[in-house]
Amino acid sequence: MLAEKSMRNSGRSNVQQLVIAALFIALVYVCTWQVQIRLPFMGTGGLIHLGNVPLFLGAFLFGKKTGAICGSFGMALFDVTSGWTAWAPFTFVIVGLMGYAVGWFAETKPFKNVYVNNAAAIFVAIIIKVIGYYFAELIITNNWIAPFGSIPGNIIQVGVAGVVVYLVIEKIKKYVH
Repeated sequence: MLAEKSMRNSGRSNVQQLVIAALFIALVYVCTWQVQIRLPFMGTGGLIHLGNVPLFLGAFLFGKKTGAICGSFGMALFDVTSGWTAWAPFTFVIVGLMGYAVGWFAETKPFKNVYVNNAAAIFVAIIIKVIGYYFAELIITNNWIAPFGSIPGNIIQVGVAGVVVYLVIEKIKKYVH
């Protein structure tokens, strides 16, 4: 009965939802792994990647569940396979929350203007990233000051992805839904 209700609400079968989630997990992983730019910031926030682009696309197009799943698994998998293993549990939670938040805005539309809604979703994702990784780095380094050096890189990373997605998401929605 729950699966039937889920299918009725989303219009997609469980298999379709699984395939979509797996596709976006893979896209998040590959875009994080393949497109990396090192920034000259202190701390660990100097790595910029494009993994947030498919994360935001998945969340905006398919909602909070897909956003949380593709963000959590895609980026944590990158951390585990690329030498950032200590960060994986934090990434799983932080990026999962980012995907959930963006998807929540996409589903509930708390603002009447779709562009304000999309901008608010991206802004909330930036806040989650900055605060989440500040505390993650605090725990890893045991230093209250060092994590401040990562904030500019985190803002740039999510901000660039946010701008890219913001510019195209409404056009893409016309073809997906």
